[in-house]
Amino acid sequence: MWQRLRAFGALLCLAAVFNAAAKPRIAVLNVELNDMTMLPNTERERQRTAGMRPLLEQSLAQNGEYEIVGIDADSQVAANVGFGYLFAHHDAAAKLGRRFGADWVLVGQHGKPSFLYSDLMIHLIEVESRTLAARYS
Repeated sequence: MWQRLRAFGALLCLAAVFNAAAKPRIAVLNVELNDMTMLPNTERERQRTAGMRPLLEQSLAQNGEYEIVGIDADSQVAANVGFGYLFAHHDAAAKLGRRFGADWVLVGQHGKPSFLYSDLMIHLIEVESRTLAARYS
């Protein structure tokens, strides 16, 4: 009996070590384009905005501290009830992240109020608490 208890204790210790060493899992969603110019949503601007997600993922993965969780475009579209929904509803973004095993979700919007200015806004959502952990602009 004591051998089983010791073996169980050793397994618990190993599990704790592996959990402590686990990398945070981050899902980066496709960035939405919020183009308010007189000529909105051109192909060039949509391509530029689409290129932001891979750059964010690459930047996060570069130092090896994070594990990037992939969420396919169809799942994101299905969860995004309307434009800006996941950006504004952190609980819905967290629910999507939980489905794919993420600890964190990055939700972004590329705001373009004029031809001379644009802004990338990122919300970092903590999946466990379903709340906004940080806002970057």
